[in-house]
Amino acid sequence: MAAAVTRRINAGLHIEATGNGVAEVDSRRSSASAYSPTAKRINDAKDSDVWVPVQEGDMPGDPNRALLFRTMKVKGSILHPYRFVILLRLIAVVAFFIWRIRHRNHDGVWLWVMSMVGDVWFGFSWVLNQLPKLTPTKRVPDIAAISEQYESSTSGESKLPGIDVFITTVDPVDEPILYTVNSILSILATDYPVDKYVCYLSDDGGTLVHYEAMFEVANFAKLWVPFCRKHSIEPRAPENYFGLKRQPYMGSMQEEFMSDHRRVRREYEEFKVRIDSLFNTIYQRSEAYNRKNTKEESVKATWMADGTQWPGTWIEQAENHRKGQHAGIVKVVLNHPSHKPEIGLPASIDNPFDFSNVDMRLPMLVYLSREKRPGYNHQKKAGAMNVMLRVSALLSNAPFLINFDCDHYINNSQAFRAAMCFMLDPRDGQNTAFVQFPQRFDYVDPTDRYANHNRVFFDGTMLSRLQGPSYLGTGTMFRRAALYGMEPPRWRAENIKVISKAKEFGESTLFINSMLDGTNQERSLTPIFFDESVNNELTTLMTCAYEDGTPWGRDVGWVYNIATEDVVTGFRMHKQGWRSIYCSIEPAAFRGTAPINLTERLLQVLRWSGGSLEMFFSHSNAFLAGPRMQPLQRIAYLNMSTYPIVTIFILAYNLFPVMWLISEQFYIQRPFGSYILYLVIIIAMIHVIGMFEVKWASITLLDWCRNEQFYMIGATGVYPTAVLYMVMKLITGKGIHFRLTSKQTEACSNDKFADLYVVRWVPLLIPTIAVLVVNIAAVGVAIGKTATWGLFTEQAQHAMLGMVFNVWILVLLYPFALGIMGQWGKKPVILFILLVMSISTVAVMYATFRAIYPSDWSEIAASLGKVKLVTGSPGKN
Repeated sequence: MAAAVTRRINAGLHIEATGNGVAEVDSRRSSASAYSPTAKRINDAKDSDVWVPVQEGDMPGDPNRALLFRTMKVKGSILHPYRFVILLRLIAVVAFFIWRIRHRNHDGVWLWVMSMVGDVWFGFSWVLNQLPKLTPTKRVPDIAAISEQYESSTSGESKLPGIDVFITTVDPVDEPILYTVNSILSILATDYPVDKYVCYLSDDGGTLVHYEAMFEVANFAKLWVPFCRKHSIEPRAPENYFGLKRQPYMGSMQEEFMSDHRRVRREYEEFKVRIDSLFNTIYQRSEAYNRKNTKEESVKATWMADGTQWPGTWIEQAENHRKGQHAGIVKVVLNHPSHKPEIGLPASIDNPFDFSNVDMRLPMLVYLSREKRPGYNHQKKAGAMNVMLRVSALLSNAPFLINFDCDHYINNSQAFRAAMCFMLDPRDGQNTAFVQFPQRFDYVDPTDRYANHNRVFFDGTMLSRLQGPSYLGTGTMFRRAALYGMEPPRWRAENIKVISKAKEFGESTLFINSMLDGTNQERSLTPIFFDESVNNELTTLMTCAYEDGTPWGRDVGWVYNIATEDVVTGFRMHKQGWRSIYCSIEPAAFRGTAPINLTERLLQVLRWSGGSLEMFFSHSNAFLAGPRMQPLQRIAYLNMSTYPIVTIFILAYNLFPVMWLISEQFYIQRPFGSYILYLVIIIAMIHVIGMFEVKWASITLLDWCRNEQFYMIGATGVYPTAVLYMVMKLITGKGIHFRLTSKQTEACSNDKFADLYVVRWVPLLIPTIAVLVVNIAAVGVAIGKTATWGLFTEQAQHAMLGMVFNVWILVLLYPFALGIMGQWGKKPVILFILLVMSISTVAVMYATFRAIYPSDWSEIAASLGKVKLVTGSPGKN
């Protein structure tokens, strides 16, 4: 979706990056898409042939306040044929079921019943997936309108509300620290009133390296942030900005930009060296202090730069200083700035940068690490987010907050304002619980082998929820009141005056007293005076026992005890009657990294699908949502929590050819030719529907094909495994353990796609490999049958019809086959040669055995006592 407004871009100057640039990032970022108050408010020429604005005149709202976003709908010339094809396919599916019942298979009834149950579930799953897509809607923020309404161009005063920004990290190795510092730098430099937001880093590992990295960030930000403001830099994460091959200049000081750019880049390279050396610096410092101060040789503390022991996790872990056992820590790295601008100094001998017209203030930056003790379930990311929610209530208490994973950065500096367009809109902004942005990724291989971009979901499915999109874990702006479990204004009898049953939120009086202020969406941030009582309250809020006996983790904050805490947290809000908004802008609001290694990608999807099934078998089941959730929203959540189940039947269908490799007498349905014809029509129609979705979602055919391929890869291994895990949990009562997805660390090496060609063997790969082998063999047998029986015989024709589906499965599993080849996958021609050789070998073996043993293979097997003879005419099922 194009941006709501555009900024004038000086296209006359481009800086060519030296070294190894990231070309693919630049190719996805439009150099002509940005924001300007004077630009046209709706400028979406790219989609003008698909999307049209909805008439806003009859919508309720404050007539004295401008609308802050526009609603777009798909043109009738596209939407009506799209719905008609959906209706036709529904009729075809029903007719198919009627035909199958009338032509029930009397030979092998068990097989017919199994396939019938599978087909019914296929149809049911398709209906669940398709119904919410009947009315796709796009909403476009109007940045110019919010600037005109909430900011003064003369005095510079801003009435925009405060925002607390949450970043979570755990391990500086699995989640490279360079990603984290770039995320924070992009936040500190974003285009939002500097005194209106605070950045919080939650370090769940309690490592000193993260804390000291924050001081390095604070020092470098004194240069980076004014540089970004002066020259309108985009994106504002230095690693990604300097990695661009072409850096379009959007500022108004070209004559100074070249020298500033060169100096800042040099400073950034030195900054990275300091970040990389932190591990060694801390280790050497600690060794020196331990030699002087430690009496017991067995205890080696980790020391801070000021000569005190680090209260968190030590390098050599000890009692009360190890992962899972350390004290809570809150450190303010950058204090809250003043409300008045602090203009920089002109260039001088000592300072080569001219910041005489640039505001030098930096936002508040806070480091925290919650207390951890043995015997407590710390609830992973959800637990860390809830601690930040409480701590931020005392330090800043912004009415809105936004959360990021540590590998995501702000790619469009106007993103916060774009989200505020929906939160503050006079029509229904006060009933909006959260604004979800799509997830975009850097360093994905050019062909997106494993569908990491997931465009079909982010640009198609997410536009079709009437009550709003589900919460997707990162890049989401929340209303604090919604996270506190409060009801939306439309369902309240009156405005909130007191917090009923305040003790349900814990024992902190200071926190409970802050809750009312935190629900005021017009509230600005005010500096807090730190005294002993505040420090004690902060310590209390971070203790492991604070949430004992309270609804935290169920009715308040992020939800616990589920792998997909994000989806369930959003579900709880929708169940209460809140709505959400999907906001897609250009350039993309945020970008991050994705696992391009096959095993890591499958493990990531396993966690998502396992969490979805956990959601279905919990109190967050869509059937239990209550009357405030809209029907189509309920269907969307039902589909989201049951989609892995259908893959059990997909796996069975894909493995079924193994039966007729042994015996030729198993039929799914007779007459077989009519059965194949029905399937072809039904499958073709779903692809026609997909082409309509490609059109109105503005995605490419490659995006759609990759989505189809990766779904089949998941359906033959990951999703059935998730179902198995869920069955085991229901039987044993034990939860499912999913490990953290390791972020790729090869992105900055000479081969940034090195992880793509690394094979990490896990049992999760076995089912898909089995499907691959079975269907390769099935194609070979089909060719062997044709050669043996003759092309125009019934047996050969049935074999060739069945081979169409075997080939289709092989095409869908093509990315998986390349992935398990490792380095050989760099040359797809090798895979093609291997396939031809394997198929030819099987075909020759079939023809040879058939010539030696002309009778039915099942008769031979039966005579050996290995299988029971099943009567029926020969042919492929």
